Amino acid sequence: MATASQPPFLERFDAARPVIGMIHLPPLPGAPGFDGDRGLVRERALADARRLVAGGVDGIVLENFGDAPFHPDSVPKHVVAEMTAVAAAVRREVDVPLGVNVLRNDAEAALSIAAAVDAAFVRVNVHVGTAATDQGVLEGQAHETMRLRERLEADVAVLADVHVKHATPIGDAGVERAARETVGRGRADGVLVSGSGTGREAALEDVRRVAAAVPETPVLVGSGVTAETVGDCLEAGADGVVVGTALKDGGETTNAVDPERVGRVMTAAREASAAE
Repeated sequence: MATASQPPFLERFDAARPVIGMIHLPPLPGAPGFDGDRGLVRERALADARRLVAGGVDGIVLENFGDAPFHPDSVPKHVVAEMTAVAAAVRREVDVPLGVNVLRNDAEAALSIAAAVDAAFVRVNVHVGTAATDQGVLEGQAHETMRLRERLEADVAVLADVHVKHATPIGDAGVERAARETVGRGRADGVLVSGSGTGREAALEDVRRVAAAVPETPVLVGSGVTAETVGDCLEAGADGVVVGTALKDGGETTNAVDPERVGRVMTAAREASAAE
């Protein structure tokens, strides 16, 4: 639900049904596994961004995937600083809409980074409601996130998950009610439907139910999309997809982007869109 001063989510992309590729950052400074070289983190992100754009993706999401175990809510200030530096470098390098996701659920940091680098959107894992996760119980902070956007006067869309992966919603709300509350009371500009974990397929029935519940709001599939399944996702009612693992070398989430895999997904997505 974009405000009067902001374009709707899909209008930020050149494609009517965008394919958004993922940059999964390696461990950042301060996280277990960081190899001690900030330059390599940024070069890896830039290399992935170039390959994604050369392959034809319509947008990119930058995410601190390598920082596990994740901080549940607020990440340390040095993480915000590192991600801002990388996001700014990617923003200068490529000319497609950029999104930011700060794991596990730091919407304030994501929105602040996005505003600082002129990114187009953020992804928020738990925007409304409550979820049990491996980081503990996470509570949506839509009231804070949307007010922060107003205070920052940021032209940044909020893309929020419905029953996010790697989590179990607390309460008995089905995906339809969760979607309606994410949009209606949480005022998200778009919603995501994902599978149970990274690289896991989303249930097509969930995509259909969410699309029917919020017909005026963009619905994207947020995990498990491949060249073989992207057509099914779009046919089920998705307005776009976010693809990560399927674009990586060997289909491994933490590997570098594989241009051939990007090409296969993009060809399949374009053919599926053209066939409708």
